[in-house]
Formats: sequence, structure tokens, C-alpha cells
Amino acid sequence: MPVPNDIAGLAALSICESLLLALNDRKILPENEIVGVLSDAAAAHMHAPAGGDDAMHAAVAALINGILAGGNSVRRP
Repeated sequence: MPVPNDIAGLAALSICESLLLALNDRKILPENEIVGVLSDAAAAHMHAPAGGDDAMHAAVAALINGILAGGNSVRRP
């Protein structure tokens, strides 16, 4: 049975967030590096070449920026 894209995307997002948390917890990547990874990912979508699915890229950038704003990928005291 094929997995719908939205379910696969949510699973991938959850796995990546868990990996970022684990990398931070184990002191492998500091918080500023994790924020940098997320910022780079958002920027890649914000500056994606025109002519593709512009709405999708804008939505992905907004989602990543929301994660950054919410601190979901870094445990903050």
C-alpha cells in the first residue's frame, strides 16, 4: 500500500527533529549549529528557483521557520 506524501513528510519531519534533539542531547551539535541547519533549510526553500511549485516552497520555509520560532528541535530550559 503506497504511503501518501503528507504522511511520509510528517514521518520524515518527526525523525529529523528527533535526530536533532539527540545530536544536541549528546553534545554532538550545539544549539547554534542546529539552528543553522534549520535556517539553511528554510533559506533553500525561500530562494528556490522560480517556476517550480512556489507555494510548496513557501509553505516548507514557513514550517521550518515555525519550528525555529517554537524551539521544537532544541530542548530549551
